[in-house]
Amino acid sequence: MKLLVTSRAENVAPRFDLATEVTIVSTVNGKSAGEPRTVLLPGPSADELCGLVLKEDIEVVVCGGIEEEHYQYFAWKKIKVIDRVIGRTADVLRLALANKLRPGAVV
Repeated sequence: MKLLVTSRAENVAPRFDLATEVTIVSTVNGKSAGEPRTVLLPGPSADELCGLVLKEDIEVVVCGGIEEEHYQYFAWKKIKVIDRVIGRTADVLRLALANKLRPGAVV
């Protein structure tokens, strides 16, 4: 499974379309398979970020707020979204890998 966390200045981006970087982690049996990879984005863009999610075969997206249009698009593509998350990216990632992260979490 591949997991993506939207970030901005070491925290989860407040909105999906404001992310300036993402952290991508591949997992096997709930454990990280290698080091997390950080990708710097050329600028905040929800459409480009959606394209990256599809290109990377991401199965779970963790973000702050997300527009209904993008949320429904991911649901249609069978990509799980854990939204309304607030906290440091590293802490959020640790909870997500432990399968303990829920929508609306303040970490």
